[in-house]
Amino acid sequence: MKTREVKIINQGLENEMEVWGYRPCLWKMILVGVGAVCSGGLLLLLLYWLPEWGVKGTCTHTSLRDAHTLLLRTKDEFRQWFRAKVHVMLAPGKKPFDSLELQSKALLPNGDEDHSVSPVHEELHGKFPYRQPAQIHYFAHHSTKYYWNDVLQKFESYKGLEDVKVSCASVHSDHNSGLPKTLQDYRRLFFGENEITVRVPSLFKLLTKEVLNPFYIFQLFSVILWSAEDYYYYATAIVFMSIISIATSLYTVKKQYVMLHDMVAAHSVVRVSVCRGNKDIEQAMSTELVPGDVIIIPANGMIMPCDAVLFHGTCIVNESMLTGESVPITKTSLPSSGEEASRSYNMEEHKKHTLFCGTHVIQTRFYSGELVKAVVVQTGFSTEKGQLIRSILYPKPTDFKLYRDAYLFLLCLVGVAGIGFIYTIVLSIMNKVPAKTIIIESLDIITITVPPALPAAMTAGIVYAQRRLKRVGIFCISPQRINICGQLNLVCFDKTGTLTEDGLDLWGIQRAEDGSFSPPESEAAKESLVNTTFVACMASCHSLTKIEGELSGDPLDLKMFSATCWILEEPTEEETALHNPIMPTVVRPPKHNIPEANQNNPLTPNMSCEIGIVRQFPFSSALQRMSVVVRKLGEKHMDAFLKGAPEVVASLCKQHTVPHSFTETLETYTRQGFRVIALAHRQLESKLSWHKVQNLGRDLIENNMEFLGLIIMQNKIKQETAGVLSELRQANIRTLMVTGDNMLTAISVARDCGMVRSHEKVIIADAVPPKDVQPASITWHYTENPAQTVKDNQTVEINLDEGVYHFAVSGRAFSVIAENFPHLVQKLVLRGTVFARMAPDQKTQLVEVLQSIDYTVGMCGDGANDCGALKRAHSGISLSELEASVASPFTSSTSNISCVPNLIREGRAALITSFCVFKFMALYSIIQYLSVTLLYSILSNLGDFQFLFIDIAIILIIAFTMSLNPAWKELVWRRPPSSLISGPLLCSVLTQILTCLVFQVLAFLLVQQQSWYETWTPQSDACNVSSSTLSHSLNVTSPHDHKNIRNYENTTLFYVSSFQYLAVAIVFSKGKPFRQPSYNNWPFMLSCIALYSFLLFIMLYPVPAIDSFLEIVCVPHDWRVTLVVIITVNAAVSFMLEILILDIILWRLVFRGNQGANRPSESSSADAPQVANDRWGPSFLSWLFCRRNKPPRVLYRHLALELQDDVDWPPKPSTITFATDPQSRISAPL
Repeated sequence: MKTREVKIINQGLENEMEVWGYRPCLWKMILVGVGAVCSGGLLLLLLYWLPEWGVKGTCTHTSLRDAHTLLLRTKDEFRQWFRAKVHVMLAPGKKPFDSLELQSKALLPNGDEDHSVSPVHEELHGKFPYRQPAQIHYFAHHSTKYYWNDVLQKFESYKGLEDVKVSCASVHSDHNSGLPKTLQDYRRLFFGENEITVRVPSLFKLLTKEVLNPFYIFQLFSVILWSAEDYYYYATAIVFMSIISIATSLYTVKKQYVMLHDMVAAHSVVRVSVCRGNKDIEQAMSTELVPGDVIIIPANGMIMPCDAVLFHGTCIVNESMLTGESVPITKTSLPSSGEEASRSYNMEEHKKHTLFCGTHVIQTRFYSGELVKAVVVQTGFSTEKGQLIRSILYPKPTDFKLYRDAYLFLLCLVGVAGIGFIYTIVLSIMNKVPAKTIIIESLDIITITVPPALPAAMTAGIVYAQRRLKRVGIFCISPQRINICGQLNLVCFDKTGTLTEDGLDLWGIQRAEDGSFSPPESEAAKESLVNTTFVACMASCHSLTKIEGELSGDPLDLKMFSATCWILEEPTEEETALHNPIMPTVVRPPKHNIPEANQNNPLTPNMSCEIGIVRQFPFSSALQRMSVVVRKLGEKHMDAFLKGAPEVVASLCKQHTVPHSFTETLETYTRQGFRVIALAHRQLESKLSWHKVQNLGRDLIENNMEFLGLIIMQNKIKQETAGVLSELRQANIRTLMVTGDNMLTAISVARDCGMVRSHEKVIIADAVPPKDVQPASITWHYTENPAQTVKDNQTVEINLDEGVYHFAVSGRAFSVIAENFPHLVQKLVLRGTVFARMAPDQKTQLVEVLQSIDYTVGMCGDGANDCGALKRAHSGISLSELEASVASPFTSSTSNISCVPNLIREGRAALITSFCVFKFMALYSIIQYLSVTLLYSILSNLGDFQFLFIDIAIILIIAFTMSLNPAWKELVWRRPPSSLISGPLLCSVLTQILTCLVFQVLAFLLVQQQSWYETWTPQSDACNVSSSTLSHSLNVTSPHDHKNIRNYENTTLFYVSSFQYLAVAIVFSKGKPFRQPSYNNWPFMLSCIALYSFLLFIMLYPVPAIDSFLEIVCVPHDWRVTLVVIITVNAAVSFMLEILILDIILWRLVFRGNQGANRPSESSSADAPQVANDRWGPSFLSWLFCRRNKPPRVLYRHLALELQDDVDWPPKPSTITFATDPQSRISAPL
């Protein structure tokens, strides 16, 4: 059925959505109008809250092509609904990259619509004469426009130059001269102004949106109801509280919008030089830029107003705004020839050539006065910065489970209120109460169940946690994620700069000569090495630059260059223009280091020590290497130097130059945890000119090299690393390493820092892709245990049987396994601890796989090449000096991983606080509901000032101070519950409800049994009349005023319920193991002591003025003492039930299986039945709570239990798994 069609937009992307088309329906709109009038506008509110109902209630299905309104639904777990209006635009073409010259006159697709009088049409006719404009349907959603594509019959968004799959070579040939003004104006119709506009909504708009929140509408309903009951004081107090809440919320939201607007607007509009044709250059505003424009980057730098690809020249850029990494990065021009130039331009793949919007170009490199040029690739919200801003403006819902459970819980309370509602109506009719009173009192029961301070109280814990985190140097841009941190059960760590020191120390060098290694040397700056090609490579193969006279760049490059003691010189702009130099950057040794003997040494003919860097190919994470083309002073030919991962460099070298002991030597160093970098050299042909070199692809340079040797860098583990990892392991939080470094180095570091313990085995999964007829295969290597001796063999074997093993996977193997062995991926990551040589996108894929087996994943990195993983993880922590990096939700100013346990502790404390507050607010509603229901049975109620005292003096103060408990000082093995609808929490709430019910009913019935009890009248004085003279009355109290507030039952229940609020607050406000004890929370303790003292005082020693204000009556002293006994027993029972039933029986015996089956294999499965038989108590309770043989709810535990029974897992040493038959393993020697 075409009218019911559904299409997908943003297919395969994170923001993938389903789209349905609708058109207005007159009869439905009339029905909705009538319904809105009859319901007093409530129907319109309902349709506003539920966009799906709003569209379906006023429109009918139609095809997307003819739709006037669209209904959108996200395809993620949140399934959010949005509505969007379809607009019509007139343009001389259908697509932004159509050629206006070649295109024939476009005809109107809908000939029956006349746009000739449209002002837009007239404007277009002025810009594009001789052209019949076409109608283009489009809609906007979350700052992105989607245009109708007649060919594909669906809506699509245009990002920029990447849409047309332009090759790197064609960027140089077809897009190097810029766009004519006409074409620029045409493209701007589709891409809009190049501006990331954060519109600050007006206060009226924000107020309307805030006030139309269902919670405030419910409050408005409550206030109207209370006013009808003459509860003016209480209604006024609630209105006052709501106004403060709304004002605070408006101020916060407005402030955030203004801050974001200022941050974006600071550099969003600048003047730029734009190329128009080959020679013409004009000044324009950056807002006019469109994809395809060519801009000139000034020599003194600029803040980039768009994403642009560099095709001429070199730039030094600070990308800290995007990555949190403040190290300047060298950006080089896009390859124009070779294999790489034939590939389509891809922003992720070619980011070393891309200047991103919002980043700061510090300075440019220029050659003989030529301009540094870049082609605009993306503009506005399509840019990297725009997407980050959009993710802040339109965040995904977080902590969805907690809030979904909260709504379910509230629905349960409403259900309870419904029972009270029916009970009140039946009781009132039986007592012949007037209809108006019946309606008001029955509705009043419903208003009691939803506490007015609930949303504010729920967020208080998160706000307090955010403040505490800020004190320890952890900054947060997404506060709702703090709760998620409390659920983390796995943390991925980057290695360099995170687990280990950022800076590397040079341990030594080992040169290769004539196909064999020389002995290691500790000094690279020795006089004897100055003229060697090895040191020349060390001194020139880097991306360092001078900024304000200081060397700046990658820490590894800095350490390597400083070890040579050479000097780097860069000419000024004047010198470049004056002398027309070929080489802008020169490196040379200090003069005193050039031995005179060496100057005429016959072994080094024409070997000058001064080297000019002609071209740089920057380091690429994907390629794991960098290279430079240099010319030595006085020589006719150029040289290429290469450095990178040893395995990669060796594969690019002539095999006879690579020493035979290369693999063994490399393993020796990497096993000891050294970081090893290999160097290579190649002499280029003499005929290669400077201009030819500028156009060569790196693949033509980086081959047929001669192996020079190894640089051995010592990467020390940070002092805090081992302690933090040990703390996380003890807390049952799994840790793993994701690094771009060498596999054996990573395994060595993992052992040194305790991620892999000394007795545990590491299995390397080495995968090979399919080749010719040979299928893909995985070889399973068992690494040697450095601490293993003959005596230890037996121990190791036992541990292996018990399942204590770790997988180590390289990035290459990870890709092969994901493609050819998808069934093994989840098994590998379940025990994978070391992931080496991982590219940035592979880190993100790994996080996604871990999330797919129900891990709550944290990621900790330095923010540079971890951005994707940091954003994709449930909780990303960037170690950066910046206060807030948009690369991740959390940024730590301390440069070590000690922030991780701090964040988890605060997350657990915030989560438990949310649960405590919610339980307390739920109990507060139920206690008040019980009191009112009991009083309704005698046609009474709580007084206006009684409500006021309970809600303001008790509830508000307690709810906001009970959230102040700081986090417990250490991480415990147990994790807090993730759901409100969990066994322990429900048992806790239900036992407390029953306790409160029993004691309220007990007090209510007992007071009526007292000898002095009578129907209260203003003349009654139970305090002073002897009990013998009182007539015993069991009659129902008959009202002496229209409300009947003052009576003995009311007074009794007011006292009992007031103490119950305080008792449940103390019982629920738990300390260990996730929060510090309540006695450390002095505002809460002071509040409780003050309220207890005040209530005891007015109960035992009545003050007439207070009694009159609270509308309580005088009761005999004996009854007051009885009430103290009831209250004390009530508090003791509440406390005992919470401690005994919840903490001891349920948590420790029944629900402990819920917690941390991260390591189910560590207890032998064969012993499990015997242990279960011995523990009959827990077995009986598990049966009682229907938890016997219950399968794990999370996938990783289920998988772990399956693998325990799999005799073929883990694979045996020296075996190979082939892709054709996943189960078969052919034994093969390694």
